[in-house]
Amino acid sequence: MFYRLILSNSDAKIILVLIPRVASIFFVIFQVLGMVSYPGGTIHDLSTNGYLFTSNFFSDMGAYQARNGEPNYLSMIFFSISLMLVGGTFALYYLVLPKVFGNNNRNYFLSWIGTIFALGGSICLIGTGLTPTDLVFDLHVFFANNIFHCFLITSFFYSIVIFDTVILEKRYAFGYVVFFISILLYVGVLQFGPSVSTGKSELVFQVVAQKLIVIIFFLTVFHQTFGLSKLQIDQ
Repeated sequence: MFYRLILSNSDAKIILVLIPRVASIFFVIFQVLGMVSYPGGTIHDLSTNGYLFTSNFFSDMGAYQARNGEPNYLSMIFFSISLMLVGGTFALYYLVLPKVFGNNNRNYFLSWIGTIFALGGSICLIGTGLTPTDLVFDLHVFFANNIFHCFLITSFFYSIVIFDTVILEKRYAFGYVVFFISILLYVGVLQFGPSVSTGKSELVFQVVAQKLIVIIFFLTVFHQTFGLSKLQIDQ
């Protein structure tokens, strides 16, 4: 019922093309504003000033208090808004995708498996934005890690579906496979990578890996919008 309501009252291309592009732009803007307004401090050096791109996690911006002990309200607000915006955008995006790729029963079924986990990942995005790491660390880590666990499954099933359809050019299928492999590697880093508490080089490794997977994440969605913009999607 809710799914049909979305499609009946909205242009599918707005949800699949325009909104993801706009949300991606605003995500970047809010993240930059969050970085600029972050007071300072890293896990291993509480005395640093400002946000260090290779030593501060995204989540540092979402903390109630910066690592140097100063209030972090402004950066926290920018961080929270950006993740809630993206979480809502991805939820709508993946709710509509089965309509595009479900050209047969098998693909429709696989698309919905991918979408269900994407909805879980979207909830985790919103949850990550609403759980300051310095106040509810365990819950924040649960949400943050499960973003990638959920979207790993989503990218796996949608890679199969996109390769099996002629709706999109193969370059978009290959792009989604790269997306899946990248998330798989990052989940490996989360599970088996060096602990950030070990030293500064380990912290840099984890922070840079996180930045790379987020960049790949958004570039993949942005790239897919160009393929989806060429389609004739029935309402």
